[in-house]
Amino acid sequence: MADSAESLINFVHASPTPYHVVDNIQQRILSAGFVQLDEKKSWQGVLRPGGKYFYHRNSTTIVAFTIGGKYKPGNEFKIIGAHTDSPVLKLKPKSALSSNGYIQMNVETYGGGLWHTWLDRDLTLAGCVIVKADDGSFTRRLVNLKKPLLRLPNLCIHLQTSDERQSLTLNKEVHLQPIFSLIESTLNKGEDQKSSGESRHSSLIMELLAAELGVDKDKILDFDLTLADTQPGAAWGARDEFLSSPRLDNQAHCYTGMVALLAQAENISDDTGVCMLTCFDHEEIGSSSAQGAGSPIMSEAISRVVNIFDPSDEILKITIRNSLLISADVAHAVHPNYAVKHESNHQPHLNQGTVIKTNSNQRYATNAETGFFLRELSRRADVPVQEFVVRNDCPCGSTIGPIIASKVGIRTVDVGVPSLSMHSIRETMGCKDIGFNIKLFQKFFSDFGELDKSCNF
Repeated sequence: MADSAESLINFVHASPTPYHVVDNIQQRILSAGFVQLDEKKSWQGVLRPGGKYFYHRNSTTIVAFTIGGKYKPGNEFKIIGAHTDSPVLKLKPKSALSSNGYIQMNVETYGGGLWHTWLDRDLTLAGCVIVKADDGSFTRRLVNLKKPLLRLPNLCIHLQTSDERQSLTLNKEVHLQPIFSLIESTLNKGEDQKSSGESRHSSLIMELLAAELGVDKDKILDFDLTLADTQPGAAWGARDEFLSSPRLDNQAHCYTGMVALLAQAENISDDTGVCMLTCFDHEEIGSSSAQGAGSPIMSEAISRVVNIFDPSDEILKITIRNSLLISADVAHAVHPNYAVKHESNHQPHLNQGTVIKTNSNQRYATNAETGFFLRELSRRADVPVQEFVVRNDCPCGSTIGPIIASKVGIRTVDVGVPSLSMHSIRETMGCKDIGFNIKLFQKFFSDFGELDKSCNF
């Protein structure tokens, strides 16, 4: 369990953006013998039983899967779905900003973050950069500057009214523009106030990116950069029973799903189905994008594999009815200081197992059948599970489960590792829950096909 928690912390620290999540998963599955597919080309003659494959879209969504050695058309797909994005601050297309002697960054809020938790943190920049090569071609390169570069200082207490101290209200447009440097910090004061890239960005950021990538500034044509906490995650508590880190929502399940898939991929000779991990971008803003869960990615991933072996529409429909999606996104653990926010019979605790999330209004896609599958798989894996239903007088979050279920028609269950401080810059989980979740996902990949056949539903 401790090894799983430490490995998760390392994975998240190396993944400051969805680009890095996909790249890190890609490197690990390539080492395990997975073959990269090209969505722009036919997969005919490439896919075969016993094979391991992956592809990504926009470098922020990845689909990885194995085809069992005993796979037949119409057999089950066992899918774990997660998402790569988290609430963050992102640079605007024109990021150059200055005020009162400070060079700042013009940023946009992405998703629903607890933005006050970003105050007084050592922040850096990470993401992807479009670079022009010497031969005239264009490449996308990842960058993670790592060192503290930016900060959002709190307003000192003496300059706040009593009402302001009580509310801690932030205007997202005014109060979240981080400090980057001082205008008088270089010999050429005028240069500090200029910007490059068609007058869109400070010359200082262009210089930092050029030095990091080992290219001339004029070779950098565009970028997609995100602010990120420089402090790595850590285990804490009297017995090191907790872990805190940025972006646990939802890189935790990208990681546990990847580990489970890699374990299953070690021996798929007797597997009758397809095991698949799909990590989508843009869940935090509704999933409606070309690489989000609201796109055709999920239906295409199933249909393109099935059609290689049997192109009939009937077999595709049978496949979907035989399949199950585990929608994996972090869950709400009961907070000891705010226990009243939880319904009294549904209070998940840290280190007591994966949470099955239910909502009759279909904010989660779990039903009696799919919930049973998870409970039975947990029994077989000898790991605990917990239940969560939101209070009737509280709003309920949602995730990719209902979106995919409604578009694809696949049976779906919503689950998640319990957490505290969801959408804070640093979130908290229980170390044991990471290991519990991996074991549950491994049992899903190994046992679901046989379990489903034993049910007369």
